[in-house]
Amino acid sequence: MQKNNVIECIEQKKIAHGVNFIFPSTTLVELSGRSGFDFVTFDSEHGPFTIDMLDDLCRVADMSGLTPFARVPDISDSTILRFLDRGIMGITGPHITDGNRAEQLANACRYAPLGNRSFGSGRGAFFGGPPSGQKYMDNFNKNVIVIAQLEDIYVLDNIEDILSVDGIDFFASGAQDIAQSMGLAGQPNHPEVKKFEKEIIDIVHKAGRKMAEDVMHSTRAVNMFLESSRKYLDSHKIH
Repeated sequence: MQKNNVIECIEQKKIAHGVNFIFPSTTLVELSGRSGFDFVTFDSEHGPFTIDMLDDLCRVADMSGLTPFARVPDISDSTILRFLDRGIMGITGPHITDGNRAEQLANACRYAPLGNRSFGSGRGAFFGGPPSGQKYMDNFNKNVIVIAQLEDIYVLDNIEDILSVDGIDFFASGAQDIAQSMGLAGQPNHPEVKKFEKEIIDIVHKAGRKMAEDVMHSTRAVNMFLESSRKYLDSHKIH
């Protein structure tokens, strides 16, 4: 049966650690597992991930002891289904601006009676073989994590409706798009953007809910390479 390392970390009151990929690399996914990370995230909203790539990436993640997450390009049922059928165990839905979008995201990620995900015999469901069926579906519903990304200024108008939706486990911010929605394009560190983010986080916490960053920390694979490269170049005085 599938398990979710992030959920296990939460139960053990530990922070889960992962690597965020904006490009596909089975080798780096394998190395992430060997390094001791708990999960990997594939940013399919902006990265060049195809369905066949995701099948292989999830396969390597599973073999490396990692739980695969993905940020999907949109929250339509058909898009999310194709990710889950590959074996993705955590979905981040972008631009959740109101309760209706939050409900659509939540429903697309779980089987009945908690949602409306269709059953398919892909690798995520063990190709339709054992342990398929109701036992598998119930286990999946308990182990999938659904994250709503709150990255638009309009979120404040609808935050209570969003927080009232069952099936959203955690919430995330998105400073770049928040800045754009505030007319501050390219200024994710602007004081008004930071103020908005803090206001949303405070509301989420006051409602007894959690941000994704409260339970899981992620580093970008690109940053890991660039930072180590700069340190190497600086230490060897290569310019």
